[in-house]
Amino acid sequence: MTGRSGVTYRSTQSAYIIPLVLAVASVAAGFWAASTDDDAALIAWVVLAFVTIVGFMFSRLTVLVGKGQVLAEFGLGWPRRRHRLDEVTGIEQVRNKWWHGWGLRWIPNGTMFNVWGLDAVELRLESGKVFRIGTDEPAQLKAALEAEQARLGPPSMLDSSGDDDPAGD
Repeated sequence: MTGRSGVTYRSTQSAYIIPLVLAVASVAAGFWAASTDDDAALIAWVVLAFVTIVGFMFSRLTVLVGKGQVLAEFGLGWPRRRHRLDEVTGIEQVRNKWWHGWGLRWIPNGTMFNVWGLDAVELRLESGKVFRIGTDEPAQLKAALEAEQARLGPPSMLDSSGDDDPAGD
């Protein structure tokens, strides 16, 4: 999906709680660092910088559907996960358990990308694994995935050229 042409669905979901928690942690770390010796303060700032970078990486999830595939990517494009829709055997709107959490998660029988809320769309893959994509618009994402999959036609009509990356990435 390079260049974003051919994209039939695009949605970006942001998690506003992560930057808020990071701001509170920054203030707390700042007060703590100011009241301690220099070595401990340096360690506190290094840890806070690392947590902030990781937090912002996982505070936004963009989902793209098009060219026979789905792409879900966090933050600035990494981590990301791409699946060809001809390898998807089922698409279902689901509700995550609260203990599944947010971020990149290993869940029973697969993985999940989620930044906020409990709604998701689950892709069942030929491998038997599942991939859940958290979204604030599950019905629209499911419809877009089903429409793109229908556009591909039955598996016998798919291009069998062996090109594993229909986006050309």
